[in-house]
Amino acid sequence: MSHIQPCPFGFFTDPRKECGCTPLQIQRYRSRVSGPLLDRIDIQVEVPAVRYQELASRDAGEPSAVIRQRINGARAIQLKRFEKRGIHANAQMGTKDIKRFCVVKEGGEKLLEVAINKLGLSARAYSRILKVSRTIADLEGSEEIQPAHVSEAIQYRSLDRRL
Repeated sequence: MSHIQPCPFGFFTDPRKECGCTPLQIQRYRSRVSGPLLDRIDIQVEVPAVRYQELASRDAGEPSAVIRQRINGARAIQLKRFEKRGIHANAQMGTKDIKRFCVVKEGGEKLLEVAINKLGLSARAYSRILKVSRTIADLEGSEEIQPAHVSEAIQYRSLDRRL
């Protein structure tokens, strides 16, 4: 896992500090990381700085055991799906597998079209979005990829977006 600053000074996504960078400065800074390299990263999220109070909070959130159970369920679904294909996870799917196992409901197709055309995403990003959508559906135990799964997967491509 790698960390890429959102702008030269790192304040572009910081909720407490105002970023003084111009869109052109941010564009130039981000262009240092090549598009083909970013295309090979399945999930890209911007993580703003966290306040001490949030880090020290006693609020437990979702228990790890519940998360582990959901992940193990998704892994079992994928192992069964690919048992005769020589792969074991959605990330390993090739083009034929994507066409077979990543069929998207009608509303999701429209979201993908908008992502590709309006956000300027590449063909490789399109495939990655489909794989991540399949994984999100698996985590929910859904056989079909719903528009909400596609929408969430698109959100994980934040570094691909044009400013």
